[in-house]
Amino acid sequence: MQTAQAGAMQRAIALLEKAPVLFETLLSGLPPELLQWKPAPDRWSISEVLAHLSDSERVLCQRARRLVEENSPALREYEQPAVGYAQGSAPEHLACFAAIRRETLTFLKAIPAAGARTGSHSVIGTITLAEMLNEWACHDLGHLRQIAELYRAHAFHPYAGPFQRYSNPKP
Repeated sequence: MQTAQAGAMQRAIALLEKAPVLFETLLSGLPPELLQWKPAPDRWSISEVLAHLSDSERVLCQRARRLVEENSPALREYEQPAVGYAQGSAPEHLACFAAIRRETLTFLKAIPAAGARTGSHSVIGTITLAEMLNEWACHDLGHLRQIAELYRAHAFHPYAGPFQRYSNPKP
């Protein structure tokens, strides 16, 4: 089990390392109007997704440290800020996310055998560091997909003419 868990942890860390580069590559040079566009009032813009990633990165980094440094710490359910994510710019949010992620990766790479460390999550019960890292990687990919859909729905789909019938963006 330890070998499978270590492999899963390393795959997750590898994706966590790639994510900032993927976001930076996809979003480089995009106009502010596109980064702020929302498909509906109750949906996030690309900038708001990046603000969420930055916010959740702080929480996840702190949780990873606690799982390693404490004996089965109690972890509360993640709560998004009540004020939302409308403040700040997409480049600011992405830079903050990338900086925290670099710090996180430095820590994670220094503790490769800690995947079995556990904590008690207030909603889902006992979790391991390896499980949390794999959810973290899933979280990154989910938001990468969300950002790609926002980009595609606003920047390309409206101008595809009759080809619109072949795609159905879901931002």
